This record gives sequence, structure tokens and C-alpha cells, in this order.
Amino acid sequence: MPQNNYEYFLLMPQIIIAVGIVLSVIIEISTKKSEQILPWFSIAIFFATAFYSVFNINQNSVLFGGMIEVGGKPAIFNFIFNIGAALVVLSSIDYLKKYGTYFGEYYILIQSSVLGMMVMSGAKDIIMIFMGLELMSICFYVLAGINRKRLSANEASLKYFLLGAFTTGFIVYGIALIYGATGTTSIQNLEENFVGYSSNIIFILGMILFLIGFSFKIATVPFHMWVPDVYQGSATTVTSLMSTTGKAAAFSVLIIILSAVFSSNAPNVFSPYFATISALSMLFGSIVAISQNNLKRMLAYSSIAHAGYMAIGLAAGNVFSVAGIIFYLAAYAFMNIGAFTVISIVEGDNDSRTDLNSFAGLNAKSPVLAATMALFMFALAGIPPLAGFFGKYYVFIAAIQSKLTWLAILGVLSSVISVYFYIRVVVFMYFKDATEDFNINISPFSLAAVVITALLILVFGILPDTLMNVITSVLK
Repeated sequence: MPQNNYEYFLLMPQIIIAVGIVLSVIIEISTKKSEQILPWFSIAIFFATAFYSVFNINQNSVLFGGMIEVGGKPAIFNFIFNIGAALVVLSSIDYLKKYGTYFGEYYILIQSSVLGMMVMSGAKDIIMIFMGLELMSICFYVLAGINRKRLSANEASLKYFLLGAFTTGFIVYGIALIYGATGTTSIQNLEENFVGYSSNIIFILGMILFLIGFSFKIATVPFHMWVPDVYQGSATTVTSLMSTTGKAAAFSVLIIILSAVFSSNAPNVFSPYFATISALSMLFGSIVAISQNNLKRMLAYSSIAHAGYMAIGLAAGNVFSVAGIIFYLAAYAFMNIGAFTVISIVEGDNDSRTDLNSFAGLNAKSPVLAATMALFMFALAGIPPLAGFFGKYYVFIAAIQSKLTWLAILGVLSSVISVYFYIRVVVFMYFKDATEDFNINISPFSLAAVVITALLILVFGILPDTLMNVITSVLK
């Protein structure tokens, strides 16, 4: 096979999504049945991309003159993005009718955002990171306000857009300084010459601005201010996509840009930065979540705390910590998608029934929903033997290996605090009488998404080594 053709063969995951986007646009404009066709077409291309990536995980190559990487680590991220997006689409089929809107663009935007994530996670050049980031972010801004008739959606979209645009300024200025100091945007070059560059104050300043920009994207303190309002105001299924796969894409970029620290003996000069935002995020997210009665808002603050736990791995700066972050991202994606899907099923018209009181007595109305929601809460709290426990365990061990024991202790303390607000949901579902009388119409598609995420959490929790061995094999 000629070299160029072979490169296209290896780039097939991105090509499948890109062709899928074009075909989706054609379906949307050419048939009135697009509402029935597009969700299943989207799920098909997401599954095809996910499994193609997994089967070619050992075909690790850098293509097109060092611009994009395929196989290996990007393949694992592709799997997380695509399976996560497929589950979100599955839960959206009937939710969109209840939410009071249907636009074919909804599924096309999800596909486009996933393509942006895949470009980000496979980038070997800073320009590719920026292109992927903008593609993902623009889709998210539109998705947040997909129902333009709702004031809460308009507010969420505008806040996200304004703060996202402000963040992009940090990233672009950071890229300019990095290029000015090094004369290149190649990540391979940065990795090979990181020790020499790290003595250049312009380079360090550029890196700090770049890291601050992505700290907004992963929602760590003090760059978290957009999260509660955007998560609460957006459609619940959109929130589940932004809070999981979007966060995973941003973390993939931080792992790429710090690859010199993780893969060689370069000093981790950014460890104090990550240790600080990690400590602040864990404590702030866990403490403020206690006072929240709206479940979407509670999970928003929980998301800030979880970003803090994962940032421990960035502060630790070793190969084991990278493996721990990727495992955590996979577990967190399915825990959160499951929890938000349950909320979307219980949710009523005009954003009603998303507060804690609406979940009182849920066990009597739907034992299956109550049991799966309890499972997601226990997993998010980090209770063994569920996937959330092992995600925290791996990053805490990495911190101890890097002599950041105080950060691991702070993480454990934050986890103990978070148990309160997660278990409170379980208490309301099982031990409180219902205060609202309503019927829950459970869509078979949403229920399927809930069951699949619950099974994945159990599998990752009972057999954590299965996933961890795959991750560590591609990091060597």
C-alpha cells in the first residue's frame, strides 16, 4: 500500500466521523424522516469509530509530517469520546421531544464536536490542538442554547460563549509566546528540547497562559465560574456530553503538552501550579456541592472536585499518573453520563423535577432508576469496588510516588466530604416519601443508556486491571 494511502487507512477513525457529518447534513436536508434516521446513523458511526480505534490501538504512528498521531493513547481517547457520545445520543432520542425541541443540527453538532475532540487528543502540533479545540467549543456553545425559546438555555449558551472566547485569548497568546521563544509549534520538538526551553522565561510564560486556558476547559478553581450556570441551563443530555467527553478532550491536551515531563526526566516545573489548582478544586467543589438542592448544579460542583482529583495526576508528573488520569476519565465519563441520563428521564417540562425533592421516593416509582442512580452516586463518591474508587486510587498512588503525599491526603479528605452529598441522593430515593405526584415515562432508549453505563462502571470496577493494562501498554 503506498505511503499516502496507508496514512489515510490509519486515519480512518477521523475519516469515518468526517464522512458521517457530511452524510448527516445530506440526510437532514433531503428527507423529512431525518428525526428518526439521524440518531441511529450517529450511533452507528460512533460505534464504528470506537471499535476501529480499539482494534488498531497498536498501530501507533505519527502522520502528515508530524501533525497528528493515531493508535496508542489517542485510540483510547477516541473510544471514550465515541462511546460516550453514542450513549448521549441514545438518551437524547426521546429527551429532545420532552425538552420541546428537535433540530437535525443537534446530532450533526455532536458528531462535529467529537471530531474536534479526536483532533485534540491526537495532535502532535499546537496548531492542531487549537483547530480541534475551536471545532469542539463552537459546537458546545450552540448545543448549550439549542432550544432558543428557553431563557435558561440562552443564558447558558451566552455565558459559555463569552467565557470560552475569553479563554481562547489566553490560549492564543500562550501559543504565540511559545512559538516566539522556540520558533516551532511542533510538540515533538518541545518534548525533545523541553529542558533547554524551560530556562526561557518567555517559553514558561507562554506555557502558563496555555495551561490557564485549558484550566478553564477542565473547570478547575479559580477558572470554574461558568460551570454551575452552564450545566444547569443547558439541556441535560448536552450537559452530560460537555462534562465528560469535553473534559476528557481537555485533559488529553494537557497530557500531550506536558509529554516531556511524563515521558522523560525533564523537571515538572508546573507541578506547583497543578498542585494548587487541584487542592482548591477538590475542597471548593466538595464543600459547595453540599449546599446544592438542584442535582444538575450539584453535579456541576462535583465535576469541579473531580477535575481537582485528576489534576493530582498532572502535578505528580509520571507515567503511572497519566495512566491513572486516563482510567479516571473513562470511569468518570460513564458515571456522569449515567447520572445525567437518569436526571433527564425524571426531568419534567420547563426544567422542572431536577431538584433533590423530586427524587424523594424514586424507589417506589421506578426501582430500576433508583438502583442505577444509587450505583452512579456510590461510584462518584469513590466507594469500592466501583470504577470511581480505582480512578482515585491510581492518581493518589501516583501522587505518593512523586512525594506529593499531602495532596493525596487532601484528596482523601475531599472524598470523605463528597460522600455526604452523594449519599444524600440515595437517602432521598430510598428513605424519604415522595413530595410530588408524577408519573415517570421511561424511554427504552434512555433506559438502555443507563444500563450500559452501569455495566461499564461495574466491569471497570471489578476488573480494573483489564483497562489499566491496555492503558499502560500504550504509554510505554
